[in-house]
Amino acid sequence: MIVWLNGTHGAGKTTTSALVQQLIPDSRVFDAEKVGETLMDITPGLPGTDNFQHWPPWRPLVVETARRVLDYTGGTLVMPMTVLVEQYWREISTGLAQHAIPVRHFVLHADQDTLRGRIEGDTLLGPSPFRLQYLEPYAEAARTWLHGEAEVVDTTHLTPAQAALQIAEAVKS
Repeated sequence: MIVWLNGTHGAGKTTTSALVQQLIPDSRVFDAEKVGETLMDITPGLPGTDNFQHWPPWRPLVVETARRVLDYTGGTLVMPMTVLVEQYWREISTGLAQHAIPVRHFVLHADQDTLRGRIEGDTLLGPSPFRLQYLEPYAEAARTWLHGEAEVVDTTHLTPAQAALQIAEAVKS
């Protein structure tokens, strides 16, 4: 099984995924961003883009990597990864379904002011124009398709531990 934690930057995906992993027996965290980083390391570089998700190999490589890891380890993969383009989510979710891999898709949501405050106040990464530029695309995805495709966990007033417990309980039930 895959527990996919979606949502934009500042929603708490990375922190929450580590906590969810501790609450679900036989689970591991697989950050699909590492697949993107591998593609970014190819030299000479792939065609220019502002987001590795736009490279066509990224989506099937995420599916194939997840499938191979699950074939090897069994259990559950907790995957923190923002996917705001509906077509990309369809490619990934369809690919996983073709391998009979069940997916529980959660969106960690917070209001725009909370997200902006978290990004601007991030003590690890600092304020990030890159992360801030995804606030409006996230809001648009949430309005048009994303919240209909996932279980929404509003993290505006939750700690990461509370969000993780809510997700783990939903997965176990």
